[in-house]
Amino acid sequence: MPSATFTCTSLLKSQMSLRTKFKHLPCTKSIRYISHLSRKPRHRNSIPLSPQQDSHALLKEDPVEILSNLWIKTFSQPQNPFTNITGFLSKLDLWVLAYQRTYAHFTGSFPPRNALHSHVLSDISSLRNTVIHGKFLWNAKTHQLIRGPNEKPITEQLSRRQLHNILTSKTPPFQDIVVQQVLLMILEPIFEPRFSSKSHAFRPGRNPHTVVRTIRSNFAGYLWFLKGDISEVFDDVDANVVMGSLEKAVKDKKVLNLIKSGLRAPVRSRLGEEEDEAEKDSKKRKQGRTKKRILNENDRKPDPYWLRTFFEFAPQEAAKIPNYGCCGILSPLLANVCLSELDHMMEQKIVEFFRPCERDAIWKYSMDDGCHNPAWPEFVPSSGKEKTRKMDFIRFGGHFLVGIRGPRQDAVEMRKEIIEFCERIFGVRLDNSKIEVEHISRGIQFLDHIICRRVIYPTLRYTASGGNIVSEKGIGTLLSAAASLQQCIRQFRKLKLVKGDRDPEPLPCTPMLYSGQAHTNSQMNKFLETMAEWFRYADNRRKVVGFCAYVVRSSLAKLYAARYRLKSRAKVYKIASRDLSRPLREHTNNSAPEYSDLLRMGLVDAIEGVQFSHMSSIPSCDYTPFPRNWIPDHEKVLCEYINLQDPKFFCQLHKSVKQHGICLPQDEISDIVWEYKTLGVRSLSQRLCGDKGMENSSQKVMAAS
Repeated sequence: MPSATFTCTSLLKSQMSLRTKFKHLPCTKSIRYISHLSRKPRHRNSIPLSPQQDSHALLKEDPVEILSNLWIKTFSQPQNPFTNITGFLSKLDLWVLAYQRTYAHFTGSFPPRNALHSHVLSDISSLRNTVIHGKFLWNAKTHQLIRGPNEKPITEQLSRRQLHNILTSKTPPFQDIVVQQVLLMILEPIFEPRFSSKSHAFRPGRNPHTVVRTIRSNFAGYLWFLKGDISEVFDDVDANVVMGSLEKAVKDKKVLNLIKSGLRAPVRSRLGEEEDEAEKDSKKRKQGRTKKRILNENDRKPDPYWLRTFFEFAPQEAAKIPNYGCCGILSPLLANVCLSELDHMMEQKIVEFFRPCERDAIWKYSMDDGCHNPAWPEFVPSSGKEKTRKMDFIRFGGHFLVGIRGPRQDAVEMRKEIIEFCERIFGVRLDNSKIEVEHISRGIQFLDHIICRRVIYPTLRYTASGGNIVSEKGIGTLLSAAASLQQCIRQFRKLKLVKGDRDPEPLPCTPMLYSGQAHTNSQMNKFLETMAEWFRYADNRRKVVGFCAYVVRSSLAKLYAARYRLKSRAKVYKIASRDLSRPLREHTNNSAPEYSDLLRMGLVDAIEGVQFSHMSSIPSCDYTPFPRNWIPDHEKVLCEYINLQDPKFFCQLHKSVKQHGICLPQDEISDIVWEYKTLGVRSLSQRLCGDKGMENSSQKVMAAS
């Protein structure tokens, strides 16, 4: 017995020592969640669904209608702060729509609502309740309430390495993206009417094309330009700065606390960083012997080659996308909320800086008329002490452009004020190299376009006091927005399609080495069409697109020369013609059927020629006038709808109709219908023919009735 008790006590001591050692392991907290990963998590706030209960009965509203009403409310009262956003967060229909959008992002297919299973709706409800009760944790990879469509359910206990890989992976959980999508759908209509019209990035209805057209329309006549780069705000910004901007429009503490917790970047252990570096080294060593990856059934297919190639042509101003902590797709909206402080400050400076000259007949009366003609030359006075001083501002992401009509000293002072404002508000210290002062004669590169001026000498003809026609020659400038050919060459060099700088030489398009001629030509044609659309508003559109077509055509000719064992590009052009539309094949097998026979039998694809092989086929620049006070179409529709809902608008409209003596169309139609019922068709048609001389009046009366 004493020996037995001694062995029992020794076993208890060893068990307690092992328990204490296990408690002090660095990944003890992670190992505790293995049981949660091995089975589907349950939440106490989830809605249990019985088999007899219809899960879709919980969806009672239309999410599009909810968001539409929110957009209308925010645009009708843009300055009112929102105190209760939790009411929108509690709507399950919005969460289902966010799940559908996230599902489509991962798989490429948008699932209908009636196709969602009951357990998916239960998981979405659990995630919603967790967010509402303030218990949601960002980047909680060990306790996921809902899983992505491509994630396999974990049925077995995970090893330590598998658990470590899950915790240190950079891919955010699926449920985080769903929460970000819900917040984006709710917060975007709240802040859109508050944003300045000078901002064009990460906003619906605005893109780089609207920036180029706005510059062409509004920036003519400016001499000095400030080209600024404040993209440091995208990299690292204080959470208090963003929260201070958010609190001006949002007063809901639950939403603010949720966003504030997401702004804090996840802390990664040193062990994970060292293992990431070791993994990168092993990938570099295995780079030569990697195998092709076979996609699963639900995996998203990679982007085609032409689209990846065009993404490489992204300008410097659009290459960087903000990513704050765990906010993900919500980060661009938060960056715009933060940078809107700069937009409103510059709008105030524009009004204070404007001092028109008495002899100025262009800017003095066309400040806010919205009828400015961009083709009209902005005349620069050559003499006189009094000169018009004017300024304009536009921003795309973290880059902005300020045009100043005045001396260089005004531009220098404005740069100093912007630097002080960014340091005071954003906590970002900028030097003079981040905000450059450039003259219009040197050209300013913005969004891969060169903003410069063309001096013209128009002949002004006017009638003098005596009735004589006087002709005088004046001097003026037209603003030019031309595509940067050097930047285009740099992008092609980065894609390894050309070599050299001054005289670039095309290189073979090696990524398409194992593709057929029809597929290769179609891919590069899509790329050329996209490039032609990208440079749609460039003055030298034909020149740049023609250069891109020459590079692509020569690169494909070199590729075909190597693939089909031809000696030079000249032989390729001789067989396949200039646009490479004729079939190329090796001449060793003469017994092979002709390409026309294979095409008729459906064994090969039709080969389309490379586009823009002739300069006449390239479209010219689009000079469509752009209004000075332009707003996107969806904002126009919202403003018109809000006016139609206002009864005061109808009263004013009715008064104006009565004052001008105009008959309402409703009254006219009612008179026609009443006379048709009382007098008949013949008498009414005779009266209409006698009054207006109309033909086939009976048919028109019947149509009106």
